[in-house]
Amino acid sequence: MDTSTLLAVTALLIVVAYVFGRGRSIGLAGGPSGVRNLNSLPFYYGTLTALWCGIPSLVLLAGWLVFDDVIISQLVIQEMPEAVRDMPSAELGLVINIVSNLAAGNTVGEVEPYMTQAAERLISLQQGSRMAMTVAVISVGMIAALAAWIRIKPEQRARTKVEASFKVILLACSCIAIFTTVGIVLSVLFESIRFFQSVPITDFLFGLEWSPQMAIRADQVGGSGAFGAVPLFVGTILISLIAMTVAVPAGLMAAIYLSEYANTKVRSAVKPMLEVLAGIPTVVYGFFAALTVAPFIRDSGGLVGLDISSESALAAGLVMGIMIIPFVSSLSDDVINAVPQSLRDGSFGLGATQSETIKQVVIPAALPGIVGGVLLAVSRAIGETMIVVMAAGLAAHLTFNPMESVTTVTVQIVTLLVGDQEFNSPKTLSAFALGLMLFVVTLALNYVALHVVRKYREQYE
Repeated sequence: MDTSTLLAVTALLIVVAYVFGRGRSIGLAGGPSGVRNLNSLPFYYGTLTALWCGIPSLVLLAGWLVFDDVIISQLVIQEMPEAVRDMPSAELGLVINIVSNLAAGNTVGEVEPYMTQAAERLISLQQGSRMAMTVAVISVGMIAALAAWIRIKPEQRARTKVEASFKVILLACSCIAIFTTVGIVLSVLFESIRFFQSVPITDFLFGLEWSPQMAIRADQVGGSGAFGAVPLFVGTILISLIAMTVAVPAGLMAAIYLSEYANTKVRSAVKPMLEVLAGIPTVVYGFFAALTVAPFIRDSGGLVGLDISSESALAAGLVMGIMIIPFVSSLSDDVINAVPQSLRDGSFGLGATQSETIKQVVIPAALPGIVGGVLLAVSRAIGETMIVVMAAGLAAHLTFNPMESVTTVTVQIVTLLVGDQEFNSPKTLSAFALGLMLFVVTLALNYVALHVVRKYREQYE
């Protein structure tokens, strides 16, 4: 039984356990009229039985899936010839991939006899593992559900146990974000350290040339590799500045109009239309930038004597700014609407006009939320890839001219990791170093946002 089918069967067992647990509690109470004699509602007895059925079986299934491939691979390796077992890890991994492809029925060319035998053994172990996993998961779920069903009594505090269980489940869900963040940071950090062992960090941070082409042969010309990331940083900052120059004023002005000046009919029509921009896929923005905006900017520049590249930072930044407008406007609108009406009434009572109230009272009171929305938009701009690929190009040029072709950090990360890569060369590992820099920049932006929010929150709350 495959994993998806087993999950469906487990879910069905959980539902059945709930129904039987709830039915037993009602039966012990003497029918629906005797529910008041139970310590908890029948719902809690059924939920407790379902938890006893679901949690052990799902934990067993998750653990089985995590360790299954590792154990099977080791068993297959142990049955291979000794010369194969003594191979370096990279070559042994290649052999395992060939065996896996053979077991999956893929054509891999000429193979050794021991590989065919290993593939047959792998198929046998996988089939046995799936069968054992199915029996174990279903058996554990049924036994645990039966044990919970037998223990149901009218005086049992099912509600207390269910609430305690859900507290543990909610805590585990809360920890997922923490563990995921720690895992991401550690994986990027370790690979970045490997990169900096080959390339000095000063060359990476302050180098002015980016050409991550490593030499394959000792006599190869032009393949020494240059890992100066300054052109990537400059390109990222340039496009992000252009985008924010478009998005922040337009988004903030739209939010002020919708929240302070527009009537109900206009707001109900304009706000959904504005937020439609947030739902358009970024690749569509990329098409729009490459086929419409970039040629228009190039032709318009030619009319006034400007030489504008077909792929320019200006085109990518303008389209990216249009894409980011809903992030700024929607968040700013919500924050402005959250400003207490009493502050506006007090300002009007002192003789201020509506525009003066907005400038002197509403905007300062809403500034922490506006700053948060702007920084969210900045992070969105820094992490954008498709628009830059299609409208700004892939060439790492060190320039501050928005009319020339540039590239960004995220585009280079994608370029470096496309296809089958060997994670031992500085060329591939440089993508992790770039990712680490993005993480540091995002952390700095969050720190600034928290500082601004804390400063103004003390003033207006």
